[in-house]
Amino acid sequence: MSLAEIAAAVGGSVDGDPEVLVTGPAFVDSRAVEPSGLFVAIPGDRVDGHDYASGAVAGGAAGVLGSRPTGVPTVVVDDPVAALGRLSRHVVDRLPDLSLLALTGSQGKTGTKDYLAQVLSAAGPTVATAANLNNEIGVPLTVLRATVDTRFLVVEMGARGIGHIAYLCEIAPPLVASVLNVGTAHIGEFGSREAIAAAKGEILEALPEHGVAVINADDDFAALMDRRTRARVLRFGLAPGSDVTWSDVTYDDLDRASARFHIAGESHQVTLVQSGQHQLLNAAAAAALAVGVGLPADTIARALASATSLSRWRMELDELSDGTVVVNDAYNANPESMRAAISALLAISGKRAARSIAVLGVMKELGPESDADHRALGEHALASGVDVLLVVGDDAREIAEGAANITVGRGTAVCVADRAEALAWLRENIRSGDVVLVKASRAAGLERVAQELISSGRQPDHAEETQG
Repeated sequence: MSLAEIAAAVGGSVDGDPEVLVTGPAFVDSRAVEPSGLFVAIPGDRVDGHDYASGAVAGGAAGVLGSRPTGVPTVVVDDPVAALGRLSRHVVDRLPDLSLLALTGSQGKTGTKDYLAQVLSAAGPTVATAANLNNEIGVPLTVLRATVDTRFLVVEMGARGIGHIAYLCEIAPPLVASVLNVGTAHIGEFGSREAIAAAKGEILEALPEHGVAVINADDDFAALMDRRTRARVLRFGLAPGSDVTWSDVTYDDLDRASARFHIAGESHQVTLVQSGQHQLLNAAAAAALAVGVGLPADTIARALASATSLSRWRMELDELSDGTVVVNDAYNANPESMRAAISALLAISGKRAARSIAVLGVMKELGPESDADHRALGEHALASGVDVLLVVGDDAREIAEGAANITVGRGTAVCVADRAEALAWLRENIRSGDVVLVKASRAAGLERVAQELISSGRQPDHAEETQG
């Protein structure tokens, strides 16, 4: 599109040459220029994108979308973020052969999105949300990567309040959409699970009558959302009557599931390459979404069996030369995902007759129940059989306090002040063959601990019992 065409689509004006042609994607980071793309200059609290506009164009961008002239070809609008959304909708409307699939949920969005992107790619050119770019900026950036050749567009949608997903569906209207679950992530912003459910359900209300709603039959809130849509409903889970379900599950020593998946009336044996019991639900959700756009069951099953994680620091497993296993799941955390990760940790260590070490940090955005949720996590970790619970940071201390309530079993809890102390403790106390889980909310930055452990390779053996 030319800058003149973009200006017409978003209600702006062009400062500079209106015939400048944009052939690359939109982007917001001037350090990662998209060749011939559109740099979106967004004013922030600490930096103003307009200050980097000329550098982005010098680096290869075609032009700029901003709220004032920048000295280089610019579409000038009142609000660049709102204009980005309008441009997103304009592009979707220009791609009538595109099937747009959207998903939301309190956890599992990115994992399911990664499965789905690989399943759909087996049937045609697919564009999917990168990382977790799922807000009013990330969603249009994803949409604006689609071209006339794109057959499937997978959009992850997040929300921090009522109306957020409804807006995202206006700028990226789905044909098939799913509510994966309603948990407690971001409950600090919403105030209750009921409010979270109200917000998540907006994605189903946005579906057209000829669309497909994909619902988690095992989630107490999501299971009731069929009343919020005119679309056809597909269900996934273990509840009776689910359209996509699984049975006959076994696990290997890295907690990778093998199961018989029942997809739209057909049964196929599938062995997943990603670890954790929760991967079965993620895979089933992706399968149901793929059924919604008409993919055959055998194509779905084959793609699930080879699907890997496309996103960093989500159940990444590395086995060191001495047999130590490091599970880097440090991208984000909430009570539900913490429990799922601990389950995987214990499954792997149990199969290997190895010691389990859970390196846990703070869970953010839990609201007034934060302290109680952290204490409950500590209790759960030791009661479930974790051998060593390493709690990182003062803001996570309630995890250790909860662990102190567990007086049975052999597990122990250790508190350290920060990442450096956590890494020092691990290097001193880890033994060959241990299984180490590293997990916290993104703000804690615990992925660095996992990366340092992995990069340092084999750790010294320690025969003595862990102190703490």
